[in-house]
Amino acid sequence: MVRPYVRTGGRVRPDRDVRLESVVVAASGPVGELGPDARRVMSLFAVGRGGLAVADIAAALQLPPSTVRIIVSSLMDSGHLASPAPAVDDQPENDLLQKVLDGLRELV
Repeated sequence: MVRPYVRTGGRVRPDRDVRLESVVVAASGPVGELGPDARRVMSLFAVGRGGLAVADIAAALQLPPSTVRIIVSSLMDSGHLASPAPAVDDQPENDLLQKVLDGLRELV
């Protein structure tokens, strides 16, 4: 068993705000210079596969979520992973969402 701080190079916090629900996608870059855990993370992103949540990565690799958050943060810093930008322009207004919610509640 390898201690989490060994897997993260002694880091105890991610440099970025990476949460368990954060979705990341593979960007580019050679994986040869990456450490073994980072290569394992990158191997989850098969050709044509979409994004993965950090929690899903932790579950697939059977690693502590806090450790995966730090590894993912490092991969984002190196350009190997990216977080897709949310689509802000075509989001419905809050009052419309509230009306839909109220309508659904009336059905029940």
